[in-house]
Amino acid sequence: MITGPMWCGKTWTGEYHAKSSISIRNDEIVEYASLNPEIVMKGDQPRLIDEWQEVPKLWDYARGIIDSSVSRGRFIFTGSSLPSKKKAPLHSGAGRFIDIRMRPMSLFESGNSSGEVKLTDLFNGSKYESVQSKMDVPIAMRHVCRGGWPVGIGLEDSDAMMISGAYVDHCLKKDYSKIDGKRRSPATMRSIMESLSRNCATMVKKSVIAADISRDGEPIKEETVETYLAALRGTFVLDEQRSWVPEIKTKARIRGPVKYHFADPSIAAAILNLTPERLVRNPKVGGFFFESLCYRDLSVYASAIRGEVMHYKDNTLEVDSVVELSDGRWGGIEIKQGRHDFDEAAENLLRLKERVVSEPSFLAILTATGWTAYTRDDGVHVIPLDCLGP
Repeated sequence: MITGPMWCGKTWTGEYHAKSSISIRNDEIVEYASLNPEIVMKGDQPRLIDEWQEVPKLWDYARGIIDSSVSRGRFIFTGSSLPSKKKAPLHSGAGRFIDIRMRPMSLFESGNSSGEVKLTDLFNGSKYESVQSKMDVPIAMRHVCRGGWPVGIGLEDSDAMMISGAYVDHCLKKDYSKIDGKRRSPATMRSIMESLSRNCATMVKKSVIAADISRDGEPIKEETVETYLAALRGTFVLDEQRSWVPEIKTKARIRGPVKYHFADPSIAAAILNLTPERLVRNPKVGGFFFESLCYRDLSVYASAIRGEVMHYKDNTLEVDSVVELSDGRWGGIEIKQGRHDFDEAAENLLRLKERVVSEPSFLAILTATGWTAYTRDDGVHVIPLDCLGP
């Protein structure tokens, strides 16, 4: 099962690997598939069932076919939203389906990162010296605003940015009631998306979002905010970066709020009408958007090696990202646009190392202005984002 936001390439990827396909994209096919699931599932295998969530019974029907044979790789399911709670499959898919989360393209996938510094190698203890970077802050902000949408490859910046604007428009017009039966106001959805964009890559509370969007109108309850966040999560538009909770040596109290990121930072830039030039002129805001760009790329690379990107915060220390693998190995990462912040970032990483029982596989600073990838005398790697890969 391939899931992810619209326009990230799920259908293309599924079709590339499939030998036959059907797309459940209009009312006529939805009705036909509901009445004739056995016919819909027939075809050369692997068979792609695109946007399967429109007819969730196909999932249960596939389970029966899977259980009747020992062969594997029979179906590819793709979906850009969760199925309706009222029509959710009876079976979880455990033992039958493997979930693959797709995201918009990372800089490595779009050809804008050399990938010479590999996340896999960092976990294996590699060091780097003088890997050349072509990135600076203006280039980084261009990537923020262009986004990682496959259809934007090769387009001029202005045209690529129009894709993100169209994506926002689609989000505002979408009927989210299919997910849980609840109607959402496009105006309120826009306000919440604007608030999330203003608080990009931060641990903003729902109460703050509610207060933020209630200034010029009727008060909004936190429960209402949550229904809108649930809709954005359910369509894979919004990511929650969880708090990392390791075994620590100190008595520091770990705080567990999530950080919010859109599936691509260009969504936040588009809804606030931000351009690369405006982000360059406002380094503080640009720094948060650069962090969100790094989160997107790290999430893509980490998923390839069964890892997750989290963040760390206790009552005295905060670290932007921690990549933890399924075997427990971890690496700490601080994200800084400029070189003047490297010493402080390295100090934070070394403080984290002292607090955690298990040793890190690596400590690194991701940057837009490093010029080269190298390893500092204190063992902390400095890695320009356009040198990083899986």
